[in-house]
Amino acid sequence: MTTQVEAAPGELLADLVADGDVVVLSGAGLSTESGIPDYRGETGRRRRAEPMTYQRFVGGAEARRRYWARSHLGWRHIARARPNAGHRAVAELQRRGLVTGIITQNVDGLHQAAGARDVIELHGSLDRVLCLGCGRRSPRQDLHERLTAANPGWHAESAVVNPDGDVALDDDQVAGFQVVGCEHCGGVLKPDVIFFGENVPAPRVRACFDLTGRAATLLVLGSSLTVMSGYRFVRHAAALNIPVAIVNRGPTRGDGEALVRVDAPLGRTLTDLVAALA
Repeated sequence: MTTQVEAAPGELLADLVADGDVVVLSGAGLSTESGIPDYRGETGRRRRAEPMTYQRFVGGAEARRRYWARSHLGWRHIARARPNAGHRAVAELQRRGLVTGIITQNVDGLHQAAGARDVIELHGSLDRVLCLGCGRRSPRQDLHERLTAANPGWHAESAVVNPDGDVALDDDQVAGFQVVGCEHCGGVLKPDVIFFGENVPAPRVRACFDLTGRAATLLVLGSSLTVMSGYRFVRHAAALNIPVAIVNRGPTRGDGEALVRVDAPLGRTLTDLVAALA
């Protein structure tokens, strides 16, 4: 186990990043300052979300109707989200050659919108749609326009947006919603994201392990590491004696493996880090 050091944003974190070859592992906490809530952090505790599972989605048309009605409304919020200071700081560190890889558990595309390159989207992206019949991928905006055309009289509102881009709607609001199929084969459409209960494709997992294994430092940003999907890369780094630094609001599952642990707002902390390395 790595000796843990309690640290505010400052010298030890800056020293690790200044050495370069940093791989970033980001989670939902990095996007909360863009208005996208997380599951388990500060915004997650204020909201009870029941995310869609893969088994429920493929198991029945009614579950898909509920998902797409809620997601159709929530997508407007996700599509309007813009990168925050934390995303821009990560992109700047990559531009300077200090960050050599980015693995994100987020499905919002904000790393790329901030200018980051070659991001591994561990759980996929909401801006794409996958046909479960023919495997064809298409832009989410195309589906959004098709669903809008298929539901001209449908109106719903919700003040609660979930991290995976859907919202809370009651049964009456969902009942009249019309779902559309794949334009190519008529098959069932699914967002190109990994639902709970679904496995991340093995080649993508291997790529993340390989990237982590080549890092000089693994920098975890805004993830509680509660699920093994992300935590396994922290364990992998620790097993290889690669320093792990964590910046997150609140405790994480990986705190015992961390050399540096910073509990502070992500945007301010990462902006200060970039300034310290100027």
